Amino acid sequence: MKTRRNFIKLSALGSVGLVANSALANNNDLNDESFKNQKKIAKPIVISTWDHGMAANEAAWKILANKGLALDAVEAGVRVTESDPNNSSVGLGGLPDRDGFVTLDACIMDQHNNCGAVAFLQDIENPISVARKVMEDTNHVMMVGEGAQQFALKKGFKKVNLLTNESKKNWEKWKENSKYQPQINSENHDTIGMLALDEKGNLSGACTTSGMAYKLHGRVGDSPIIGAGLFVDNEVGAACATGVGEAVIRISGSAIVVELMRNGMSPEDACKEAVKRVIKKHKNIENLQVGFIALNKYGETGGYSVYSGFNYASHTHDHNKMIDAKFYREE
Repeated sequence: MKTRRNFIKLSALGSVGLVANSALANNNDLNDESFKNQKKIAKPIVISTWDHGMAANEAAWKILANKGLALDAVEAGVRVTESDPNNSSVGLGGLPDRDGFVTLDACIMDQHNNCGAVAFLQDIENPISVARKVMEDTNHVMMVGEGAQQFALKKGFKKVNLLTNESKKNWEKWKENSKYQPQINSENHDTIGMLALDEKGNLSGACTTSGMAYKLHGRVGDSPIIGAGLFVDNEVGAACATGVGEAVIRISGSAIVVELMRNGMSPEDACKEAVKRVIKKHKNIENLQVGFIALNKYGETGGYSVYSGFNYASHTHDHNKMIDAKFYREE
């Protein structure tokens, strides 16, 4: 006759056996699956949004080709765009808000999930480098406004007048009617987002913008928000967004793309699904352009947008080119 104590012992032993068998089965499944799905990793690689990504990728590639870190590459890459006075959507020369102030947003993220961001930053040419300082020199993730500027100045950054004559002239012309209307694929909301996979197989990303032209003073979009404008998970992949930031924030867009890749989707399919979610969450998508790009651990890339016209730059050992992203609707 079994006693209660013997019953408990037998039950415990049985449970241990079940757990062990289950773990062994799972390990075998994982090993089999890993064996079946082994892929050659294409590295290094860097991708970035829009045609200004070509020059940015060149700077990033110099680092990656010399076996440098993805983190260093993405910072160096987007700094090129930030410092280009002829680009009216990022950094120096960016179009101002409706009060005439150029305000900048940026974030950066490395393979360890360390991240830093600045928002509503004024008079500093390279916000991406300030964001990296926030990541590496503080316990914080995001700093904003006057506090972010003070931090930058203490770190040795110099004040710069970001409002170029051309951007000022365009702003003054806009003031004649003062009507804000997003324009599909125009430079009134075109971020540069950059993702890189280095020789060691590590991912990093950066995202920087001057935001929507003629926005309300104080407006911040998705670009400095980890999980919206940018997300990196070194086990899976990385993603970034461009376009109307409010729409990206509403679905935590870049984090969604990465999670979809975690669940087995290709980079392109993950971007497409995120775009479908954007569309589903908005009753009216007229002039609402959003695009995503993604890079997984194998060096596979993809992009997708609401409207046609979105493209991204890609640089590997084998190519240096622009890629037209697939889209939901013709412009």
